[in-house]
Parts: sequence; C-alpha cells; structure tokens
Amino acid sequence: QVQLIESGGGLVQAGGSLRLSCAASGRTFSSYNMGWYRQAPGKERELVARMIWPSGSTYYADSVKGRFTTTRDIAKNTVYLQMNSLKPEDTAIYYCNAARADLKIDYWGQGTQVTVSS
Repeated sequence: QVQLIESGGGLVQAGGSLRLSCAASGRTFSSYNMGWYRQAPGKERELVARMIWPSGSTYYADSVKGRFTTTRDIAKNTVYLQMNSLKPEDTAIYYCNAARADLKIDYWGQGTQVTVSS
C-alpha cells in the first residue's frame, strides 16, 4: 500500500508561484507513473502533469505548459509540481496520483487547495 501526502498549497496572487510536494510512504514510487491532477469547483478532475515510468519523460496539459514543471527526488520518495505565473483559472484542489495500469495500481493523495487571486 502506498500513501501519498500532498503539501504546499495556499493562496497566492496572480503571477506568483507555488511548489507542491507529494511524499509517498509505504513503498517507493520509482516504478510508478506519477501524476498531478486538479479539480476546480463544478468541473471534472483533469490531468495537469505526469512523469512517466520508466523513462522519466513528462507530459503537461496545454493549459500549464511552460508554466508548470514536475520533478522527483527518488531519495526522498517525493515528487514536486513547481507552478509559476499562476493564473486565477489555476485555482483548484490539486491531487497527486501514483499509477501503473498493468499492475492495477491507482493511488491518490488527499489533495491540497491552490487559490490564485486576481
């Protein structure tokens, strides 16, 4: 069993930055696809960024490309989402996800609120 704990959310003005962290416990995440999703009020959860196992290549949604960066620290068993040039439309609850479809693994964190004021 893997537990994912997000942190780093908060309130920031438009144009500002935040860094979200997702710490995994119970098992190393190094062999999982690690994703960041978000869900705004009244909207469906959407994929924001993903680091793909085993290549480590990354995917970003068009809406965040060039502004968000996902990285990982294997030694700390933690993934990060650096969010720059934040916009009010980035306001959402952000969730960390660890998944391997071939192993039927799909773990979620509890979410962290990000609010961007205009």
